[in-house]
Amino acid sequence: MSRRVLLLALLLAVAGGAAWGLAFGREPWTIASWLALAPLFPLLGAPGRRRWTFLLGLLHGLVAWIVALRWIVPTLQTYGGLPAWLAAISLTVLAGYLALYHGVFALLGRTLWRRGGAWALLGLPSLWVALEWLRTYLFGGFPWNPAGHAWVEVPGALPSAAWIGIYGVSWLVLFANGGLALAVVRRRPSHALTGLLLPLLVLAVGARWGAGGTADPHRPGWAVAGMPVRLLQPNISNVVEPDWDVITANYRQVLEMSEEACTPGSLVVWPESAAWPYSFERDSGFRRDVMALARRGRCTVLFNSIRFTGDHYYNSAYLVAPSGPAGLYDKRHLVPFGEYVPLAGVFTWLDKLARNAGNFRPAEELTLLPWRADELGMAICYEIVFPAEVAEAVREGATILTTITNDAWYGDTAAPWQHYVAARFRAAESRRPLLRAAITGVSAVVAPDGTERARLDPFHRGIIEANVEGERQLSPFTRAPWLVPGASTVVALVALAAAGGLPRRPRRQGSGGPQTRRSVRL
Repeated sequence: MSRRVLLLALLLAVAGGAAWGLAFGREPWTIASWLALAPLFPLLGAPGRRRWTFLLGLLHGLVAWIVALRWIVPTLQTYGGLPAWLAAISLTVLAGYLALYHGVFALLGRTLWRRGGAWALLGLPSLWVALEWLRTYLFGGFPWNPAGHAWVEVPGALPSAAWIGIYGVSWLVLFANGGLALAVVRRRPSHALTGLLLPLLVLAVGARWGAGGTADPHRPGWAVAGMPVRLLQPNISNVVEPDWDVITANYRQVLEMSEEACTPGSLVVWPESAAWPYSFERDSGFRRDVMALARRGRCTVLFNSIRFTGDHYYNSAYLVAPSGPAGLYDKRHLVPFGEYVPLAGVFTWLDKLARNAGNFRPAEELTLLPWRADELGMAICYEIVFPAEVAEAVREGATILTTITNDAWYGDTAAPWQHYVAARFRAAESRRPLLRAAITGVSAVVAPDGTERARLDPFHRGIIEANVEGERQLSPFTRAPWLVPGASTVVALVALAAAGGLPRRPRRQGSGGPQTRRSVRL
C-alpha cells in the first residue's frame, strides 16, 4: 500500500468513525444516519495485506466508540475518583474492546466487499448483525448503541421492531449505508437505489402494521381508560461524599412529591436510588414512611432499595400497596464496574478502576410485580438494554414494562439519551407500554409503538401523570427474539463460505504474453 493510499485510508477511518459516533448524540441524526456508516465500507477494499483491513476497521471503531462514549471520562473522574489521564485510558480500553468488532467485521467482510453485488449487499449487513448479537452476550454483554438506535426517529423504525427487533433495524441501517458505499465506489447507482428502496419498503410496512393488534396507542381509550400512573423525577444529584444534611433533604423532597402524586388507585414510581442509602428492610423509619404513604393515599408505590441476605445483597425493586408489601424483584443483569468488578479475584488491580463499585449478586430467576389486573415487567437501569431479557419478561406475562434508573452519574451528556433510546425500542419490540422513571431524567411514558406520550427532560423536577393500559398480545419479535440475529448469522456464514470459494475472474491475456491488471480500490 502506497503512503498516499494509506493516508487516505487512515483519514477515512478517523472521519468515518467520528461521524458514526456522533450519530448517537443527544440529537438524533435522522437523515445523516442513512450515510454516517458508509465510510466504513470502502476500507474493506483497501489494498495490501488483510491485517491492514483489520487495523483500519479497528481504527474506525476506536474513534467511533470514543466519540459516542466520551461521557465515561467525567463520570470516572467525579464518581470513580480517577485522575483525568487514567479515566481517558479506561475509556480507550473499553473503546478498544468494542472496536474489535469493527476490526473483525472489516477482516471477514473484506471478501464480501471485493466480490460486490449481492454478496456485499446481503452478506455485510448480516455479518454486522451477527457481531452485534455476539456483543450482546460475550463477557457479560454490552449491547449499547446498536446500529438500529441511530434510526430511532426514522418513521417506521420503531414499530418495525415489533417484527424484526433492534437487530433487524440494524440490518436495514447497514443495508442502506452499504448500498450507498457500493454505488459511490463501484459507480453503480442501482446499488444506492436498492439500498434505499428495501429499507423504505420495510419501514412503510412497519409504520402501517407494526403496532398491530390491541397495542394501538392511537385508539381513544389508550390514554383515558387505563390505570393512573405517576412517575417521579426529583432531579437529585448523586452524593459523592456522605452528607447527611443533603441526604435527608433529598429524601424529604421525594416524600413530598410522593404525597402529591399518591392518589387512590394510582401507581407511584420512584426512580432508582431515590431513597439512597436507606434500606427498606433494615431502616424502620423508611419502611414506616413508605407504608404510611401507600395506606394514607391508597396508592401503590414502586421503588428500589438494597436487599441484604446474609453476606450478600441485591439491587431490588419493591412494590408496596395500601395493604403492605405486594411484590419483590431482584435485578438480574448487573452493571460491570458499577455493581460488581469483573475478574476482581484474578486481577486485583481492577478494584482501583471502580472504587465505588458494589459487590451485588444477580437474581437467579425472573419475577413479575402484580399491580391491579396487570403484571409489571421490571428492568432496573442497565437491564433495559438487553432485548431478549425484556422479551422473556413479556412471554412470562408482563403487560406493562417498567424501568427505573439513576442516570445522574452521567451529567448533561448523551448517555441518558442513549439509555432512553434503548427503552423506546424495548417498548416497540414487545408492543407494551413502558414507564421510565429517572432520577434526573429522561423520564417518560412510552406507547406500545415506541412513541412518546409524556416526557421530562434531564434536570427538570416534576411528576408525569398518565393513564396506561396493559397489553397481552405477543409480538413476533417477543415470540422469537433470536430469529433475526440467528438468521443473519447463518446468512453471513453462507455468504462468507460461498464468496470465498467462488472462482476468481481469469486474468486478461494480451499478444505479448500474460499480463496482470491491478486496480486500487478503497
